Amino acid sequence: MAETLIIPQNSTKTEKYNAIIPQIKAITDAETDLIANLANVVAILKETFNFFWVGFYMVKENQLVLAPFQGTLACTRIPFHKGVCGACYRSRATLIVPNVDEFADHIACSSASKSEIVVPVLSKNEVVAVLDVDSDVLDDFDEADKEGLEKIIEIVGKLF
Repeated sequence: MAETLIIPQNSTKTEKYNAIIPQIKAITDAETDLIANLANVVAILKETFNFFWVGFYMVKENQLVLAPFQGTLACTRIPFHKGVCGACYRSRATLIVPNVDEFADHIACSSASKSEIVVPVLSKNEVVAVLDVDSDVLDDFDEADKEGLEKIIEIVGKLF
């Protein structure tokens, strides 16, 4: 199957999320491989929103380990007690950080990153991964991103 992504131009963030969510569901329903699905979700998010960095960290060996992503070179392993991703893992809640320089425990994988949103991926009530999205613009994430990404992560959680 040839995948074609339909992104409404000149639309709000919410409209774009609403457009890509059923497409993500259709693509992931048609594929059984977890890594292929995670890679496509990241690609769709990158293409739709042109995020500076977007990717998954999966829970492995009692830490978060880099999984499919798009963007600059990334930190490979993140301890559960470090950074925004670790805080998201521990809290099991979406975290929006308007200015990463003001987050006491931020891990600077790239100095160009200015704001961040991290969403936990739950499967069978356990955090199995986090979706990490970075922007090179301060205060770039809002409630529309939180709601849209959480809907996408509901789909992703069922893949694990």
